[in-house]
Amino acid sequence: MMALLAQVAAFLAALWAAPHLGALWHALFPALARPTWDSQSWFTLLGEHLLLSLGAALIAAAIGLGAGIFATRGAGRALRPLLDAVFALAQAIPPVAVIALALPLLGFGAAPTLLALVLYAALPVMRSAVAGLDAVPPAVLDAARGTGMGRAGILARVELPLALPVIQAGLRVAVVLSIATTAVGAVAGASCLGTPIVVGLANGNTAWVLQGALFTAWLALIADRALRLGLRHGARG
Repeated sequence: MMALLAQVAAFLAALWAAPHLGALWHALFPALARPTWDSQSWFTLLGEHLLLSLGAALIAAAIGLGAGIFATRGAGRALRPLLDAVFALAQAIPPVAVIALALPLLGFGAAPTLLALVLYAALPVMRSAVAGLDAVPPAVLDAARGTGMGRAGILARVELPLALPVIQAGLRVAVVLSIATTAVGAVAGASCLGTPIVVGLANGNTAWVLQGALFTAWLALIADRALRLGLRHGARG
C-alpha cells in the first residue's frame, strides 16, 4: 500500500512539475521552440481522462456482465458462441477505426471515444463472467434449489458471490485497457492525456508526444497496481 501511495504521489508531483521543466525539455529537444506542454493544465487533462475512461469501463462492465449472465442461462447457452464472436469482433476493431466510423453520427468530442472504449473493454468482462458462473459447483446450485430459492435468488446470493473473484479479474483488465486506450480519443477532439500526443504529432513536436505518452502509461500502471492490490485485500477479507 505504501509503495502504491508513493507512486501516486510521484505521479501527481510530476504532473505539477511538468510545466516548470522547460530547461530539461529544451536540453532534450533543442530544436523545438516550445518543448514543454503548457496549453492546458495536466490536472485538467487527468480529470477528463479519468472521467471518460472510468465511465466507459462502467458501461462496459454492465454490458459484459449482462451478456455473461445471459450466456449462462437456459436459452442463452445456445447463443454463447455468437455472443463471444460479436464481443471479440468489437474488440478486434481498432478504437481509432471505431472513432472514425462514429464521427459522422456522433460528432467530435467524448461520444465517439466512449463508444470505442466500451466496445474495446466489454469482452474481458463478458468472458470472465461466463468463466466464473460456469465454475460454480453444480452441487452448490442443487443445494440452493433444495432450500426453495428461485433463479434470481440463486444468481444474486449464490452464483455471483462465488464467481466474483473471476469477474473482478475481468473488470481489472477492462479498467486498465480503458485507461490506456482513452488517449486515442484526442483524435476525435476528446480532452484527455492523449491531447498532447495528437497535437504534438500534428505539429511535429516530439516532446509533447513523449510527455503525453509517459503520463498515460504511468496512469495505466498505477491503475493496474491499485486494482491488483484492492482485489488481493478483498480476497483476504
